[in-house]
Amino acid sequence: MDITVLGIDLGKTVCSLAGLDASGAVIFRKRIQRFRLLDFLAELPACIVAMEACGGAHHIGRFCLQHGHEPRLMSPLYVRPYVKVHKNDDRDAEAIAEAATRPTMSFVAIKSEEQLDLQALHRARERLVSDRTRLINQGRGFLMERGIRVGTGRHVFQKELTRLAAGGTVDLSHRIVLMLSDMATELADINRRVAAIDAEIKELAKTNADMRRLMEIPGVGPTIASALVAAVGTGSSFGKGRDLAAWLGLVPRQITTAGKAKLIGISKHGNRYLRKLFIHGARTVLHLVRDRTSPITRWADGLKERAHVNVATVAMANKLARIAWAVLTKGERYRAAALVGS
Repeated sequence: MDITVLGIDLGKTVCSLAGLDASGAVIFRKRIQRFRLLDFLAELPACIVAMEACGGAHHIGRFCLQHGHEPRLMSPLYVRPYVKVHKNDDRDAEAIAEAATRPTMSFVAIKSEEQLDLQALHRARERLVSDRTRLINQGRGFLMERGIRVGTGRHVFQKELTRLAAGGTVDLSHRIVLMLSDMATELADINRRVAAIDAEIKELAKTNADMRRLMEIPGVGPTIASALVAAVGTGSSFGKGRDLAAWLGLVPRQITTAGKAKLIGISKHGNRYLRKLFIHGARTVLHLVRDRTSPITRWADGLKERAHVNVATVAMANKLARIAWAVLTKGERYRAAALVGS
């Protein structure tokens, strides 16, 4: 049995395997307990091991590299068209194996443990920020129902919440004052935890050469730099900066029919969290950077004059992503005059 490509449909407890020979015919089918999968791969002769990029796939991919295999991870969206007739685990494994052989297939780069650790930091931070936003919105609702309107901004709300929780008004019941006090305590704890993660990210960014170079780009700070490195590593899986921008969903959606092309908004594909960060960075360059004499800020000012502010923001985010790709892949420092026109 000479398996050229092994497709694995990963399950929580049971995995389905399908092996293809050099001609693409299915010559092997097997179901195996997940805890036995690594032992099976260790004994398997070197081949292409294909999986969907789901939970645990990067760990298995690194194991495959250590044992001479060529791991290929793919988005489940790209595998689905290769499933024939009705969907089941065995057919999924065959579809994964077949999809991995296609010359136009896009593969997901294997993440290192350091990248996954950094990604976990960002996931934890994102969850805490989301919890904080929900808490603030709930508190605003409670106060609005009692005729108290709080000004815009997180810091304004937190200051007012602290005052009300300390009994700053006689119009609130004892029960709601206790609830506001609990909310103030919870909000302070979330702020402390977010600040701790931010401090850790800043320290990591200082010690990583790629992140230090990225932070020289206007609008790119430790959060964006570390999130980008966690997501794409050195960026080598993208052939050009435009590919990275498209992967982030920062390019227009295109609908072409009868030879006529129509562009309708951005695609919003890919990493939503990273896209959001680049949008925030773009707003900084457009509105907050004081030095308006550099090439990129002059380009931004011209963009604002001829386009709507939201269009200009997305265009700037696209530009920043492409510049970041160039800095990562070329291993060079940011050079404004050279990169702004890229």
